[in-house]
Amino acid sequence: MCGFRLGSVTSASIGRPAMMAPPAVWLLLPLGLLCLCSSTAASLSGGATAAEAAADYVVVATSWLKTKPVCQGLRAAVDAPANLTASSSWVPLSHSYGPCSAAAGSLSPAPADVLLQDQHRAAYIQRKLADGTPQDDNGSDLPESDCKSGQSEHAPTVSPNIGENSSPTSEGSEAVTLIEPAAGGSGAQRLPGVKQTMVLDTASDVAWVQCAPCPMPQCHPQTDTIYDPSQSSTYAPFACGSPVCRQLGPYGNGCAAGSRQCQYRVQYPDGRSTMGTYISDTLRLNPTSVIGGFQFGCSHAVQGHFPNDTAGIMALGRGAQSLASQTRLTYGGVFSYCLPRTASYSGFFVLGVPGVAASRYALTPMFAVPQAPMLYLVRLRAIVVAGQALAVPPAVFAPGAVVDSRTVITRLPPTAYGALRAAFRASMGMYRAAPPKQQLDTCYDFRGVRRVTLPRVTLVFDHSAAVELDPSGILYNDCLAFTPGSDDRAIGAIGNVQLQTYEVLYNVAGATMGFRRAAC
Repeated sequence: MCGFRLGSVTSASIGRPAMMAPPAVWLLLPLGLLCLCSSTAASLSGGATAAEAAADYVVVATSWLKTKPVCQGLRAAVDAPANLTASSSWVPLSHSYGPCSAAAGSLSPAPADVLLQDQHRAAYIQRKLADGTPQDDNGSDLPESDCKSGQSEHAPTVSPNIGENSSPTSEGSEAVTLIEPAAGGSGAQRLPGVKQTMVLDTASDVAWVQCAPCPMPQCHPQTDTIYDPSQSSTYAPFACGSPVCRQLGPYGNGCAAGSRQCQYRVQYPDGRSTMGTYISDTLRLNPTSVIGGFQFGCSHAVQGHFPNDTAGIMALGRGAQSLASQTRLTYGGVFSYCLPRTASYSGFFVLGVPGVAASRYALTPMFAVPQAPMLYLVRLRAIVVAGQALAVPPAVFAPGAVVDSRTVITRLPPTAYGALRAAFRASMGMYRAAPPKQQLDTCYDFRGVRRVTLPRVTLVFDHSAAVELDPSGILYNDCLAFTPGSDDRAIGAIGNVQLQTYEVLYNVAGATMGFRRAAC
């Protein structure tokens, strides 16, 4: 058996809140050199020098990982999203229900509620993988009584404008924040149409928002003004026999009586659904990014209860109806997003190739599976904890893992999770253990602790794409932010907590996924 160290993969200053610059050196390890180790945890003894041992850990203030009650502005490196290419555009992105989100009027859900929803989200993804059901998801399939709020605060949201009013100051037009400097303050400009806060969902194909008329309780309350297509000069429905309507396939819902307008319906696994007219209108990410004829569902009725304040779903799956597919000719089938480490900051969403050198990304192949073609999968090859690779056979990771924008906690094969948990616990022996929280079984009592020393954790994907997690991607609610999947043969999931502060790049046309650290 042999060992290898990964301490130099990032700067040792990652634990300092003020340091957001990317590391000077990326260490990419050839897969052929990955050796399994008999020990899964780093030790201060065993031949490692003090400098080597220190490089395998990061010290972080416990307060640094907590959300502040006021939005602190846009958290992004100077080259993102400022240096975009001529064929790309961006919009600020926020944690839903965080202080930077337009849906922040509601109480943020308790961590226990978020974890409960996440269990149902993970189960839904597994059902898609098992039977290929071509249906979207609203984020959880639990009964209303199971959860106090219907939207995880870790779901990324954006707020584009939809429609084209005759005047930017006409009734229903709203100001949309374009830039929020990290130092505080904001810049805003009024755009035609109405701002609609939508959840980014990489596992959905059909975008939709609630539309007037949308009476209660058939529709759920939302923070934004309800989009009214009759007030937009660029709104257009589709005829029942049109190619666009036929392309809806399982999402089609016949024709509206009398009008012959194409109807859609998205059925959710718990019996809830959204239905209405399938239409097109102008979509604006910002003043210079205008997507004409964007196709989406205009929802007039919801079956069941959707207890969230967002207007709808911005679908980013591989299906023909998603935003990524509809804009492929303009933006090349490429998009990316960066979710900040806490809801106190805004990140960003980019359509098109970012203006950042490809060498700044850790790149790995991206693939699909026939039973759930809308999903994006990658292959994990190894996990490194405190400089030591876990003794996990490569075959354990063979099924791959879904990268899902709305799954919160990463699901690992049970064998891999067991090795990770053992290594992490061995590195955290100086802290008081706490009872499990929902599916998280490795928790700590940090009361009275101002700074925590964490082992560095690195996920190594196919083609040696090494992704060292930000400290916020290691802990969630004072627990190890990983959980085991059902069995080693099941496809896993990479949650958005693990990828916080990373720009996650989806090159759908090129079948490649990239990760750029310290991007927001």
